[in-house]
Amino acid sequence: MTVPTSATAPDGPAGSGSPDGPALPGRPSATTPGPPLHGLRVLDLATLFAGPLAAMMLGDFGADVIKVEHPRTPDPSRGHGPAKDGIGLWWKVLGRNKRTITLDLSSAGGREVLLALAAEADVVVENFRPGTLERWGLGWEELSAVNPRLVLARITGFGQFGPYAHRPGFGTLAEAMSGFAAVTGEPDGPPTLPPFGLADSIAALATAYAVMTALAARTTTGLGQVVDMAIIEPMLSVIGPHPLWYDQLGYVQPRTGNRSLNNAPRNTYRTSDDSWVAVSTSAQSIAERVLRLVGRPELIDEPWFADGTGRAAHADVLDEAVGSWIARHTRDEAMAAFEKADAAIAPVYDVRDVLDDPQYRALHTVTEVEDPELGPIKMQNVLFRLSETPGAIRWPGRPHGADTTAVLTELGLTPAEIDALRVQGAV
Repeated sequence: MTVPTSATAPDGPAGSGSPDGPALPGRPSATTPGPPLHGLRVLDLATLFAGPLAAMMLGDFGADVIKVEHPRTPDPSRGHGPAKDGIGLWWKVLGRNKRTITLDLSSAGGREVLLALAAEADVVVENFRPGTLERWGLGWEELSAVNPRLVLARITGFGQFGPYAHRPGFGTLAEAMSGFAAVTGEPDGPPTLPPFGLADSIAALATAYAVMTALAARTTTGLGQVVDMAIIEPMLSVIGPHPLWYDQLGYVQPRTGNRSLNNAPRNTYRTSDDSWVAVSTSAQSIAERVLRLVGRPELIDEPWFADGTGRAAHADVLDEAVGSWIARHTRDEAMAAFEKADAAIAPVYDVRDVLDDPQYRALHTVTEVEDPELGPIKMQNVLFRLSETPGAIRWPGRPHGADTTAVLTELGLTPAEIDALRVQGAV
């Protein structure tokens, strides 16, 4: 089998009834510019969260993302979390704006098809353990040989080299090893992990940024390159100047619960109607407004109140002052009083509150998407708003392998050749 490498991809999924794909929001027209990444092709070989989320972010702004899954072992994210009618809901978000195909990359046929796809792609995103692609004959040497302009984003727990490179790596391990868990939780409690994929999400943001940086460099050099993304590193970068503090002062930040070592009052407080609010006083002027509001203006005159560190050292006094006032008011009363005083406060929301909040509604942060399997479904909108070339959710996550035949046909394979690959188990 010889696979041609002169394919171009439509914007929409196969089976739409139109040669150009479905008429969906965000598609370019004769009078409006297309999305900013229109024309960019991304091969998403990754599983679970960091890699697929990075690819999703590129797809949200117009990239043609082709999700490659094993024919018999789909991306495990399809089975993560709650499902409806046997359909995994998380996948509907992670898989949005992606066409889905199946390839067994360890097979000769799957390797040949992947190299043909890579020859016409701009980006490949993968998260196999170091050496896996090389073992299949799909390493950087082979990929760059068929496409010197390719950007290969490699996401692993610990990076492509070093003593831990071949260990299995997950976001939980990064949350532990970065120092995040050590500073999270109550002072007398255990280190605390987040109940969601925080490290994976941060790594996804970093990967999307890294990919766009590499593509920008390509406009100058004409060549692609490898992005080596270790999940332990972006997580470390967001926890603050801990390495610098330790280097210069020998200081190791302890767990402080909801309190900050840099300012106070800063905590969550229970209201009289058994709700919770969060208060922040990072600015001195805000701290003074809060203390006047809660009827404790005398504390402002204390010498220690003059800076955040001094206030943090007296957090017990300030928490009692603020907490006792808030405990006598409902959430709505506290919110109204703080807003009138131009002091910083926010309700502690669960997802029900998020969906009902007027600010989120104004921003269209959560949007409704039509899904062929489930009907109208709600999910987070694209990550940011561009005034001239906005992104869009063109479709939610599609079924396993839904676009295999269409994508292979674009490559020039005949129905007989596709059938032969299926018989081999390569697709």
